[in-house]
Amino acid sequence: MFLPNTPYSILFYFGVLKAGGTVVNYNPLYVDRELTSQINDSETDIMVTVDLKMLCEKMNHALHYSNLKKIIVCPFADCLPFPKNLFFPLVKHKDVAKINWDDRHLRYKDIIDNDGKPDPVVVDVEEDIAVLQYTGGTTGVPKGAMLTHGNLVSNAQALRAAWAYTSRDVLIHALPIFHTHGLFVATNVTLFSGASMVFLPKFDIDRIFELMTRATVLMGVPTFYVRLLEDDMLNAETTANMRLFVSGSAPLLAETHREWRARTGHAILERYGMTETNMNTSNPYAGERVAGTVGLPLPGTEVIVTDPETGAERPQGEIGMIEVRGANVFKGYWRMPEKTAAELRANGFFITGDLGRIDDRGYVHIVGRGKDLIITGGYNVYPKEVEAEIDEIPGVLESAVIGIAHKDFGEAVTAIVVPTGRPALTETAITAALETRLARFKQPKRVIFVDQLPRNTMGKVQKNLLRDQFADMYRR
Repeated sequence: MFLPNTPYSILFYFGVLKAGGTVVNYNPLYVDRELTSQINDSETDIMVTVDLKMLCEKMNHALHYSNLKKIIVCPFADCLPFPKNLFFPLVKHKDVAKINWDDRHLRYKDIIDNDGKPDPVVVDVEEDIAVLQYTGGTTGVPKGAMLTHGNLVSNAQALRAAWAYTSRDVLIHALPIFHTHGLFVATNVTLFSGASMVFLPKFDIDRIFELMTRATVLMGVPTFYVRLLEDDMLNAETTANMRLFVSGSAPLLAETHREWRARTGHAILERYGMTETNMNTSNPYAGERVAGTVGLPLPGTEVIVTDPETGAERPQGEIGMIEVRGANVFKGYWRMPEKTAAELRANGFFITGDLGRIDDRGYVHIVGRGKDLIITGGYNVYPKEVEAEIDEIPGVLESAVIGIAHKDFGEAVTAIVVPTGRPALTETAITAALETRLARFKQPKRVIFVDQLPRNTMGKVQKNLLRDQFADMYRR
């Protein structure tokens, strides 16, 4: 699915699952290179998109330069309320693609022109892949996490119980639908509980304040809460009807947690998860929500801390590698048996790559990542991929990409570049060169030029020193 937040996203997600197919999500911000790479690796046959020119141009490129066979094109105007749905094709005609309909371009209306009675499909919930959800790697090579129907259902069950979700709940949904948080957490638990949601095309502060008078739950990334805190409308009265605010996909600063509670009387509930496992832990719904922690293991999920070198379990309170086991843990990486064997133990524990500890109350504290993953505004960015693109720019000798604490984004992608001297480079030149090479969320917020990168005796770049050196960059 190559879709922004539209009703088509929900329709095709559940339609494909019910038909026994496999869903592969694509970020609408992806550039041609990223699209074709994932299409070919995943063996995507059919892509669903809307008739916006910016998306259809990328799809037509993919038809010619990838193994994609067909495109289902849905009318974007039909997602809009009356009378915008009538005027959009006229007023915004330059933004609407002109489709040359043929056997590779299928109309949405033709796809749904049937009796609505699907043939029964037998699904093995433990083995059949429901979703192939891509996550990058520290090598810069994206990995397809194979999530079964059982993985998705078990997580929805756990979250319904942990967050006291009922059919009376109404969710304000402004998260990207192609992301784990937006689809597997927000959408799945809401619909699994028989609840309702108001599905927004994007994060809209005015609309969210308007909806809070009749909604009960908001799920967001830390950026959502920072933006809402900047608005004078936020107070105990405007949030009186709400019962739950959930934050995830990036670290929530303790100061944001404290300020939100002071302004609204509500404590944000922070949780912890990842593509390969969906959600693992959550601060309690009924109990103390501790700022700076990601809470307790969810029902049916085991969390342990181990020695990164030996794999031996470490005593309570000691820092080590976080490993998780449960029905929520994925089946493995698509066509990567060696990678799967390296990260998914025979006993069922998945090695997350995150470093942390468990305190005497059982709360999990994330202290860092064994990998170089950057989480910015809820999106995963893998430094090796960004570095590879920067290093291709004339005048760049080498680069190191790091994440630096940022109030709005959790972490900001920051590039440290060593220039060759010829041609002369500027920050603007670097960012301009990356505009067509990387999705916007992967592009550095800042580019810093240095004479050399710090290295250890083995020649490995010491990114921890760079993070320390520039730690206060976005706090000035």
